Amino acid sequence: MPKSTTQTPPPVEDHIVDLDLPTEMRSSFLEYAYSVIYARALPDARDGLKPVQRRILFQMDRMELRPDRPHVKSSRVVGDVMGRLHPHGDVAIYEALVRLAQPFTMRLPLVDGHGNFGSLDDGPAAPRYTEARLAPPAMALTADIDEDTVDFSPTYDYTLTEPDVLPAALPNLLVNGASGIAVGMATNMPPHNLIEVVGAARHLVDHPDATLADLMAFVPGPDLPSGGMIVGLEGIREAYRTGRGKFLTRATARVENITPRKKGIVVTELPYLVGPEKVISRIKEAVSAKKLQGVTDVADLTDRRHGTRLVIGVKNGYNPEAVLAQLYRHTPLEDSFGINNVCLVDGQPRTLGLRELLEVFVRHRLTVVERRTRFRLARHLERQHLVEGLLVAILNIDEVIEVVRSSDDAATARTRLMQVFDLTEPQASYILELQLRRLTRFSVIELEKERDELARAVEELEAILADERRLRAVVSREMAAVAEEFGTPRRTVLLEAPGASPSQAGSAGQKTPSGLLTAAAEVPLTVPDDPCRVLLSTTGLVARVGGVEPVPRTGSRVRHDALVSQVSVTARGQVGAVTDTGRLLRLEVVDTPEVPRTDGAPSLAGGQPVELLVDLEPGETVVGLVPVGSDVPVALMTASGVVKRVRPGDEPKSGEAWEVISLSEEDRLVFAGTAADTDVLVMVASDAQLLRFEASRVRPQGRAAGGMAGISLREGARVIAGAAVPADLLAEAVVVTIADAAGALPGMDSGSVKVTPLDRYPAKGRATGGVRAQRFLRGEDQLVLAWVGVGPARAVGSGGQSVALPDADERRDASGSPVTAPVAGVG
Repeated sequence: MPKSTTQTPPPVEDHIVDLDLPTEMRSSFLEYAYSVIYARALPDARDGLKPVQRRILFQMDRMELRPDRPHVKSSRVVGDVMGRLHPHGDVAIYEALVRLAQPFTMRLPLVDGHGNFGSLDDGPAAPRYTEARLAPPAMALTADIDEDTVDFSPTYDYTLTEPDVLPAALPNLLVNGASGIAVGMATNMPPHNLIEVVGAARHLVDHPDATLADLMAFVPGPDLPSGGMIVGLEGIREAYRTGRGKFLTRATARVENITPRKKGIVVTELPYLVGPEKVISRIKEAVSAKKLQGVTDVADLTDRRHGTRLVIGVKNGYNPEAVLAQLYRHTPLEDSFGINNVCLVDGQPRTLGLRELLEVFVRHRLTVVERRTRFRLARHLERQHLVEGLLVAILNIDEVIEVVRSSDDAATARTRLMQVFDLTEPQASYILELQLRRLTRFSVIELEKERDELARAVEELEAILADERRLRAVVSREMAAVAEEFGTPRRTVLLEAPGASPSQAGSAGQKTPSGLLTAAAEVPLTVPDDPCRVLLSTTGLVARVGGVEPVPRTGSRVRHDALVSQVSVTARGQVGAVTDTGRLLRLEVVDTPEVPRTDGAPSLAGGQPVELLVDLEPGETVVGLVPVGSDVPVALMTASGVVKRVRPGDEPKSGEAWEVISLSEEDRLVFAGTAADTDVLVMVASDAQLLRFEASRVRPQGRAAGGMAGISLREGARVIAGAAVPADLLAEAVVVTIADAAGALPGMDSGSVKVTPLDRYPAKGRATGGVRAQRFLRGEDQLVLAWVGVGPARAVGSGGQSVALPDADERRDASGSPVTAPVAGVG
């Protein structure tokens, strides 16, 4: 057996390249950094999208997942994007898809998600459990993409093409913001209001030399999806100038009765990207660490129907505004947002201010519309050319058929058609390719109509390309249409930082809504139980002022308004707000804003509308304030002439509201106030009759009683004013009456007014008609407004501005003087 031999393979030559490690590391790191900056983390300033977001929207558009089509599985979208366009992991693609669908992240969501797309505290479900399609605003980003509006580049495997940028008919980068971390740089841009941004962009289109101040008149600040408040606008102004800045976001909260005897802070809007669970966790930690005082409990009542609702219980005797200030200080109810407007411009990362961001978008839209116009012009010219050739063929159809039949091949037929009928090669080819059955659909009239329409369209398109002003007008008009279709009102309130100058505050163009709480500077945590007076004004404002002296006896007058009722109480006590329906509502004095006395007179400009402090029914109004638990009876007077004094101590021990008089269905209260036996009761009717009688003639009754006859009214008359005047102040009391024609309303500038001392009117018995208080002039037949009380009297307009009253007239039965301005109330 021959001996086997094995052949030794030739030695393999080693291919080892020696590289300098620092050089290789530097080169590899720069390539990685370049990839992250340009292909992952930073958005393009034109459409505001990162590559993965752009590819998701483009692929969904190619899949025809439009708003009028059914949802499809998110896994299918992720798979198509990954396989065709985005050579990265499916997790990153799905995370980008989820963000585009989250309404608490995007001011204008671009994906319509179906299923669990997560919350601020929890992540989304897996892509196999969720479905998606394009949201209507996304159609504005991809509109006209097939009309040569943007450049396309090969995909990663060179089998397909993808857009370098979307046409973007809306300023997506400013509207939805962006966030991302690249290598050596990062971006963090807040969302804005579409209507405001489009307004600024259109202004820039019409005025290319507009300044930053001009644009900020349209865009005063960010508009966050979660609403809330932004405090401190100087950082926003700095960011709009330089591209970098910082601002504080605060939750929106208001004080409510969470139980019949307990107040709480109800949070309805949270700072941007802050979830309820995070807030609750931090509150519990702060309470355990004794950083928070006055908080009893916190509950998350958030649901889909009512939205965000966090209820934070406040201990009795603690100032809710001071507790809220602690919450802002120690919990995420106040959070900071750092603006860093880094984005790609012409392939280069740049930090842009507001004006530069708008300039890039406007320039992009001008380019898109110009390219679209050129594309449509070429299509229209091509079709116009074919229609003209088709008209020639239709008018000479028999000769055309004869030429085609007598030709040996298509090339010969095309040449002969061009020679015989003077057609171009595209026209002749179109006629040859036309099926005979399609000729039945054509008529000379229809073709001539199409030719004329094409001619007009061509003329319009050429005019747009020839005149830049018309091009800008088209861009502006399309942006206005987008804002009208997708725009929503502003959600975030803008507030200047404490201590900002009035001019700065005015530049924000925003005010704090009534009833919203903001962090109070130097507000004591607990309210001292000091004596004070609770005031109710003619315009429905409630406030409290320190001290026991009545207002305005300590000063010349009440500023910004006039008083209709005031009660002496302590700061941690209660008063009753009596409504025209006969209900008494408990009002916690500590909930009313405290206003200072300036030169002895309080300013009611800092008061709060009474409807924000008590729960009123629709159409219900407060007619007066009374003490709760007082030993002095409460006097009530109704429009039908009924008078009643409620027995002291007859109010229930619990409950926020109860009935103090039994009213007929058509009757209403016109006055409520305390009245001792020695006081004088006064009732004024619309027919100018005034009745004055002693309060002792009205026996105190229980809450369920309906009262007794007060003034005897003539047919058609009603009581319009009442009063309870202390006997020792009778000499200082006055009667103010305003007469006008029937149907006139308070606040009109017609009619006459009269001021008369009350002691000029003689006392009469209860249930009598009284005496005449004012003689009517020609055209006057009733009193539209009246007031009785301790002077000096003050009339105000609808905005609380002062209206001059005439000097006192000693004649009780005289006529009035013409009113100098519309009067809405007297106090």
